[in-house]
Amino acid sequence: MIRHLNVFLLALTATTLCLGHPCFVLAQASSNPARVPATSYQLTIQLAGTSTGTVLSSPSGISCAPTCSASFAAGTVVKLTPAPAKGAYFVGWSGSCKGTSVCTLTMNANATATATFNISKTVNVLNHIIFMAQENRSLDHYFGALRAYWKANGFADRSFDGLPQFNPTSGLAPLYGPPPTNPGCDPAFPPPNDCTVDSASPQVASFHLITQCIENPSPSWNESHEDWNRVNPYSPTPTLDGFVWTTGHDSRNNVPPYYDTNGIRDMGYYTDADLNYYYYMASQFATSDRWFSPAMSRTAPNREYLIAATSQGDVYPIGTDSGDQSLLTATTIFQKLEAAGISWKIYVSTANTSCASNPTPQCLLTQSYVQNFQWGQSIPTTYPQNIADMNQYFTDVQNGTLPQVAIIEPASPAGLDEHGSDYDQYPIDIQLGANYVSSLINALMTSVSWKDSAFILTFDEFGGLYDHVAPQPAINPDGIKPQDLLTGDICTQGTGPTCDFTYTGFRLPLIVVSPYTRPHYVSHTVMDLTAILRLIEARFKLSPLTKRDAAQKSMTEFFNFNNPVWMTPPVPPVQKTSGACYLNKLP
Repeated sequence: MIRHLNVFLLALTATTLCLGHPCFVLAQASSNPARVPATSYQLTIQLAGTSTGTVLSSPSGISCAPTCSASFAAGTVVKLTPAPAKGAYFVGWSGSCKGTSVCTLTMNANATATATFNISKTVNVLNHIIFMAQENRSLDHYFGALRAYWKANGFADRSFDGLPQFNPTSGLAPLYGPPPTNPGCDPAFPPPNDCTVDSASPQVASFHLITQCIENPSPSWNESHEDWNRVNPYSPTPTLDGFVWTTGHDSRNNVPPYYDTNGIRDMGYYTDADLNYYYYMASQFATSDRWFSPAMSRTAPNREYLIAATSQGDVYPIGTDSGDQSLLTATTIFQKLEAAGISWKIYVSTANTSCASNPTPQCLLTQSYVQNFQWGQSIPTTYPQNIADMNQYFTDVQNGTLPQVAIIEPASPAGLDEHGSDYDQYPIDIQLGANYVSSLINALMTSVSWKDSAFILTFDEFGGLYDHVAPQPAINPDGIKPQDLLTGDICTQGTGPTCDFTYTGFRLPLIVVSPYTRPHYVSHTVMDLTAILRLIEARFKLSPLTKRDAAQKSMTEFFNFNNPVWMTPPVPPVQKTSGACYLNKLP
């Protein structure tokens, strides 16, 4: 009787104590207790890493550093947002949270998550910056079809201002437009008449070139300004309607005249069918649709900007006339590097030159544009180890002995610089030039030097080839105006906004290759070639050379130094070299 009473009282007590409260209920004295779900759970956040940050929750409750916790009702969805402190970056979550961004948890149990914040890495991780400018190609001419390549090859679309006929009809701007045109030479005035453009002139539309070799258009001072505005090159308004006329004019006045006397080739472009290596690399790594040459003129002054951020008033090569007889006295980037104790080197190709059998520093200097500077003349005797042939480049790459900064000069005498063909009997094949470049980049990507390097590939100027984006306002580097204009040149007979070094030249192709390059990235920031100098200056804490490079962005937007994607680089395709090469017809 007493035993039965005890069982009854135990059950009654359990029932009474559990009314309205979570508890454990004994169904019978001899059974295991059954758990009633808790009404709340504890969330604990821990911070780790070499730097600091905070974690905030929504709903509120978590606001911690270095450790905090809060209780949330069962079933609550909690969003945790990491916020790195200045100079730090968020590495990622561990524990109950995963990933590298906002974490969302549903509170069905106690949870603990760790947020790791590290000191942010900077451009200082780049221990080797190699840059190279090939010759005379515009952005539309080389990369105008890039968005079509992305669509055909599974790359996400990006806003990229190439040729409008390759833009999508919906989505990211800019959107589809008809192929651009330029007025051509009136057929009523064939050679030996000059190219005549009037109301009867046909419109020449953008078209795909089949030949990998073209007769050279001119990017020189007059032609660049007439490309800007054919009727009024002094105008502040660019019409970009003079490309075909300038090329036809120069072709008819060439001795002997070129085959393409109508300048039609100027509206031609290439695609990935021709430049498969460049299209792949520009898509995997980083490029830009606002990358310009520094000056509206030809190779020599633009390469002087590339080395010293100024041409000191020259718009023509040294020795063209009495206005440009002297070597430049401007300070080069190599002088800055030498003074700061930063290693540097100039690599030149000796193929098809007398230096092939006599690669002395004195001979190598003749293959580098640094010879245009007074200081450059001292390199063979004072810094002979700082100029070398391309064999040394491959050795340095493989041995991990690359300098901190290096320039690779174009292999022009070997016909590998991608320049237009100056003579019909000596065609220059762009596929051979692109293949040569691929050997330089691939050697770096597969070497011990890759892990902390950046290779910047671009072109020195647009080559007179069509581009639909006008030159942009820029800073005169040193206050010097054009000093070697020839009699009859544009800006000797009038004046306008482009008659000084206060505008860039036209757009150029660009590929930035590094383990730290942002994948499939497009920059829309206006920069010119001197931004490469600004990157070097930022990395090695050097002062600017002139007002021009001082005004540039440092190119750091092309990189993610904290989360490198390409430590294991992609495997690019072999550059095609079997394309047709002819100069006596189009396309």
